[in-house]
Amino acid sequence: MSPALRRSAVSLALLSCISALSGCFLVRDGNKGATLAYKSTTTLSGLDARIGEPFGIAVREGTVYVSDGESGSVLKLGNDGAIDVFAKGLNTPSAIAFLPSGDLVVADTGSHTIKQVTSDGSLKIIAGVENVAGSADGAAGGASFNAPIGIAVSEKDGSIYVADTYNDRIRLIRDGRVSTLAGSSRGFADGAASNAQFDTPLGLALWQDKLLVADSGNARIRVVEPTGEVWTLAGSDNGGLRDGPLAQAAFAMPTAITTDEDRIFVADGNAIRAIGRRIFPVVETISDERRGYIDGPGLRSRFNRPSGLAMGSGGELMIADSDNRSVRVISDGGVGREVRRDEIESRRMTSQEFRELQTPRWPYDPPSRAREVAGTLGEIRGEISSENKPTWFHNGLDIAGAYGEAAKFIRTETVLDPHSAQNFGTSRELLRLPTIGYIHLRLGRDANDNPLGDGRFQFDRDASGKLKDIRVPRGARFSA
Repeated sequence: MSPALRRSAVSLALLSCISALSGCFLVRDGNKGATLAYKSTTTLSGLDARIGEPFGIAVREGTVYVSDGESGSVLKLGNDGAIDVFAKGLNTPSAIAFLPSGDLVVADTGSHTIKQVTSDGSLKIIAGVENVAGSADGAAGGASFNAPIGIAVSEKDGSIYVADTYNDRIRLIRDGRVSTLAGSSRGFADGAASNAQFDTPLGLALWQDKLLVADSGNARIRVVEPTGEVWTLAGSDNGGLRDGPLAQAAFAMPTAITTDEDRIFVADGNAIRAIGRRIFPVVETISDERRGYIDGPGLRSRFNRPSGLAMGSGGELMIADSDNRSVRVISDGGVGREVRRDEIESRRMTSQEFRELQTPRWPYDPPSRAREVAGTLGEIRGEISSENKPTWFHNGLDIAGAYGEAAKFIRTETVLDPHSAQNFGTSRELLRLPTIGYIHLRLGRDANDNPLGDGRFQFDRDASGKLKDIRVPRGARFSA
């Protein structure tokens, strides 16, 4: 059988498995012998006790653990919403997963390592070299990663799968060694392990003997076989968010992925998607796709950059809702509580709190020179006509610099969004940051388009050597 026919046969077998196992809109609850319809969203934690940036999430023996990228810690959540620090001293931790022994594995993105947290909260490096980015395979202590984000652990033998995000590869840690399971350079290609290509892979999940990959830059869900062969399960060239059959459905930016015995859940942009809830395998959206914070009926609920997914002990879907700084749950009720609008509004940072976070600074030298203010706070934006109302109010202060003039950071910030750099080479090129939001500037290069030689700015080039894109990894830190 040809490789193409073999991949097709495997695809059909997997899809048949999804179809056969799925009951329309329902999932088995192994603990209660009941079914879940995933009809409502509630909040488990983050309202009464602060979480800086929940990202990775994992459940063990009914207890929920979440990584906090802002504080560099792993938190243990109580059923009443209380939060205990389980481990600290990490550097922008991302995905987490449990080893069969009960120890926790963390993708410590900012330090470019994979770490282990023991039951008493102590840390040790499993693989990688602290604060050294690279792509070397070999003995775990000398291998290197480039801001790894995704993690999955085999319950059978403890093998650790890593989404080596900015190397665009899937790595495997087994028996004290690191190897590249699949992936080569940034791009999109199915096929044999060494020829396959990913673009900024993020979330991972094991499903039977296969590895599912949230291939964020390619807006697809990919499958890696035990042999390293790669094929596409869902998604297409059409960007955006569209439900439908697997090959015709569209994803915005799949970030996290998890599975139960029957189906697959994906955090995609600001939406939660599902595969396998109907008789025929399709992608469907089970929340609102717009950004926000709304609990309640599933299709009305809103999230803000959800980055981690895990299955709860009762079949509920646990969600690390990063930019809402909370842990949310999609279930049929009974887990967490539905949060009121006034409670959500009360959590917003006041202007006084924002000013007190860091000393005010000016983005250009000399600070005494007159500058044009191109956009002010509260300025009406959007087209105004008899049919159109203004769509938003400007929420920032735009200070223009001359072309090629160095812009300075006005706050000390750590990049948290895995896709922080956007719109390369356009007038709207930007960098997203936790408290600033985003700023428009030419990133990491001078007026002649020459890179500054700063490793925090990672460029891609076309065949002729011309710059074509840039990434600023999660965990990169900039000082005011």
